[in-house]
Amino acid sequence: MSEKQEGITVKKSQDFSEWYTQVIIKSGFVDYTAVSGCLAFRPDGYFAWEATMRATDELFRKDGILNVYFPLFIPEKFLQKEQEHVKGFTPEVAWVTHTGESKLDERLAVRPTSETIMYDSYSKWIRSWRDLPMRLNQWNNVVRWEFKHPVPLLRSREFLWNEGHTAFATKKEADAEQDFVLGTYEAVLKDNLAIAGIVGRKTDSEKFAGADASYSIEHILPSGKTVQGPDFHSDGQRFAKAFGITFLDKEGKKDFVYQNTFAISTRELGVMVALHGDDKGLVIPPMVARIQVVIVPIYKEDTMKEVMAATKEIQKRLSKKFRVHVDDRDAYSPGWKFNEWEMRGVPVRIELGAREIKEKKVVAARRDTGEKAPLAIGELEDGIETLLDDIQTNLYNNAKKFLYDNIRPAKTYAELKKILDQHGGMVEAGWCGSAECENRVKDETGAKITNMPLDTQKKTKGAKCTYCGKEAKHIANFGRSY
Repeated sequence: MSEKQEGITVKKSQDFSEWYTQVIIKSGFVDYTAVSGCLAFRPDGYFAWEATMRATDELFRKDGILNVYFPLFIPEKFLQKEQEHVKGFTPEVAWVTHTGESKLDERLAVRPTSETIMYDSYSKWIRSWRDLPMRLNQWNNVVRWEFKHPVPLLRSREFLWNEGHTAFATKKEADAEQDFVLGTYEAVLKDNLAIAGIVGRKTDSEKFAGADASYSIEHILPSGKTVQGPDFHSDGQRFAKAFGITFLDKEGKKDFVYQNTFAISTRELGVMVALHGDDKGLVIPPMVARIQVVIVPIYKEDTMKEVMAATKEIQKRLSKKFRVHVDDRDAYSPGWKFNEWEMRGVPVRIELGAREIKEKKVVAARRDTGEKAPLAIGELEDGIETLLDDIQTNLYNNAKKFLYDNIRPAKTYAELKKILDQHGGMVEAGWCGSAECENRVKDETGAKITNMPLDTQKKTKGAKCTYCGKEAKHIANFGRSY
């Protein structure tokens, strides 16, 4: 078998787009399919998503959110019930019009989001205040076909996500859920994917179609562009009125419920790849890595038996606590294997040969920094645990530093444009709140308001709108987005 191996052929700093594409494909994380914009998740990629799902789902369940499942197909009449909602999604909807040679009496939308199909059921399930709150969630796939140039994971036509759909008796109860949901997503991003983002409110023009208000976690990528992460939408009573979701309160008065929706998607895997990867390939955080430790035995014919026996013993020990793989393929040299596992992003590589056995140690290489260090064989469990914890923490700290290093303030429109052109990232600037100024900035610079960070709104005192010079009502982050 040939040892020819083509690694990543471009540098991340020189051609991010090509680097990103090579990394996710050559590493075996995901792959293209015959359907444009729709990916195949290979084992490492899907494991990372499953780990993200499990972490999120555990926190949801602890707070009383229950999982359900609804159909992939949505009758056209349902989409028509909330006009802002249908207007926002119509360009992206894929339709089913026939079964075999027979035309359907009514078109069925391939799920772009599930509000309409779910809320028809909510109108039957909710009758009294005793049925509230109703806090349901589903993990599924959705299809959105509008955009012309999909970017794997970051802008896919089919993607995986959660859809949280909750209903409450009062606005106060519904609003109280916001902090929990956004806090859950922040914790999952930090503790599992080792990424950070800016939490804020979306402008009316950028909010979810049909929501009263939308909140998001926004990321900055090494390309200089921004991308929206998990979001939370306060839907008020708009869908409740459209679908007749009413209940009798404790006094016997009939009222409409208040609703929220929220989601995290496989886009976060793309953000993870973009932020942590380097010129050698993927760097996967330990918490979401299918293989946390790979052992590469190094031997000659006369030491093979001894080295493989020690390798199997170490694998047996470590597998009790970690996800471990032994690369015992005879057709490839150790150096070839080192390069492959680096490209695939496995957090820790253990090198073990006759010399290491004699010295009662192994060589452990960490993927994030490339550093190598000896670990005593008798203390491997503790040593590997410390190493994995350090890698997870280091990746998050680097991601957080990158985020805030790439948010720059601007007081004038000229400064805003200069920063966008020279650095990209986000520009923190005053905004008067008018759609006119928002749209003009977008038309002239290609930068939209990603969100209005929740922790910067106290800075509005004395601030001016970067575009028109009037008093600023908000501090907003502007960025060019995927």
